[in-house]
Amino acid sequence: MFIRPATALLALSLCASSAVSAPAQQGWTTDDRVLRAIWEEGMQRSQLEPLAQALTDSIGPRLTGSPGQQAAHAWAAARLAGWGAEARVEPYGTWIGWRRGTAHVDLVQPRTRTLEARLLAYSRGTDGPVTGDVVLLPEVADSAGFAAWLRTVRGRFVLVDAGPVTCRPIENWQQWALPETLQRLAREVAQADSAWARRRARTGVRGVQLIHALGQAGAAGVLTQDWTGGWGTSYVHMALTPAVPVLNVGCEDYGLLFRLAQRGQGPALRVDARAEYTPQAPAMNTVAMVRGRRLPDEYVVLSAHFDSWDAASGATDNASGAVVMMEAMRILRRVYPAPRRTIVVGLWGGEEQGLNGSRAFAEDHPEVIAGLQALLNQDTGTGRIERISLQGFAQAEPFWRRWLGRLPPALSEGVELDAPGLPSAGSSDHSSFVCHGAPAFWLLSRSWDYGTYTWHTDRDTYDKLVFADLRRNATMLAMLAYLASEDPRRVPRTLRQLPADPASGQPGRWPACQPATRTIGG
Repeated sequence: MFIRPATALLALSLCASSAVSAPAQQGWTTDDRVLRAIWEEGMQRSQLEPLAQALTDSIGPRLTGSPGQQAAHAWAAARLAGWGAEARVEPYGTWIGWRRGTAHVDLVQPRTRTLEARLLAYSRGTDGPVTGDVVLLPEVADSAGFAAWLRTVRGRFVLVDAGPVTCRPIENWQQWALPETLQRLAREVAQADSAWARRRARTGVRGVQLIHALGQAGAAGVLTQDWTGGWGTSYVHMALTPAVPVLNVGCEDYGLLFRLAQRGQGPALRVDARAEYTPQAPAMNTVAMVRGRRLPDEYVVLSAHFDSWDAASGATDNASGAVVMMEAMRILRRVYPAPRRTIVVGLWGGEEQGLNGSRAFAEDHPEVIAGLQALLNQDTGTGRIERISLQGFAQAEPFWRRWLGRLPPALSEGVELDAPGLPSAGSSDHSSFVCHGAPAFWLLSRSWDYGTYTWHTDRDTYDKLVFADLRRNATMLAMLAYLASEDPRRVPRTLRQLPADPASGQPGRWPACQPATRTIGG
């Protein structure tokens, strides 16, 4: 008998307690009234679900330069101000303005089928319905052959990626295939990728210049596929503004087009994909703070990036981190309204384009760099925090051991400290502060197949959020912010000696700060 997923989930739910255990039942005893109040507020009266739903469903994606980005920052500032924080939207530059419209992609020859496809971010649209043949990137001997072929491409849609050998997740093959079948699949994938890489190399055009060349030759559109390795999921990020519509096609439908074109079976598409470039838009951060009662010039920062790619709604990258930081501030305003040090929430813009929001904030606010006690950054999806990287701060570990030791086991058990750790330059917004020698730390979450199914994909939606884990994260962040704020000592800024470069043998160098890119026109 086949068991429907909803039935299976119901059966699981009947085996689990629906109530959140009280701290005493977790083996946690404390006479700290603030910690107990944080637990009660965070675990019993969480506001994460309505926050996340409003952000991801109603406002939606937050692509830098889009109307959604501006609406989201205004919404967050209003919510934070409503809880009693000093909140503002802080512009740091301008970005190319772009608005996504609707997209319809239909196979019209040799049969009809509506395809799963979407414009990539910052791509131009088709300016109305366009019909054209679908062709493969040619197999040519050299760049001269490619230049000759370009004269035939006007009005056609060009497939520029290899056709997929399979669109089944690799876990399927590992679970069900015979060993020799799995080995044959690996050979076929390797051979197909290698053959296509040679085909692209012989055009003599590298990287994004290939897309520009096709646009200049009058192609109706460029078709790509960037399969994540999971069911129905595609990576959908792009960092260029091409002169031709660029559409990412789902794995199965891209494979269909590829096989039809490869076998000369005359595929043709009708595409109506709308998008428009708008005047340059403000690039911005949302910043909220509660001034410290004793040490207002020292800071504890709750950090998450607020922007997203826009083929989905950016739920796990990084609405999850953003609403956790907002919820932590809400909890603190309720139970810890007069912190010893100033507590800041930073919701950074432009992370996906190179950490620009947090880099700009660090450049514009040297007082925060100088007075930073701890920055807590989260940007690895919806899962429960399980590892904390101390980013090379050699004397931070005792502080973290002490803070984690004050938390209930429900929050602290299983959390590993990567101490002293290594600076992860450019990986997320903590890097914008670490490079200045300011103690910023990276809180990493359990996977929940983040890299396969939600990170930068068209499936990163509200339903992928795991609120049981997010409630724990928000409660944990509120407790850590409170403990860091009240700690009588400053976190030292001593940096570890980095290991030598294995290639050159030269001593390791602390990462230099990269300047924020504050203006991109288009």
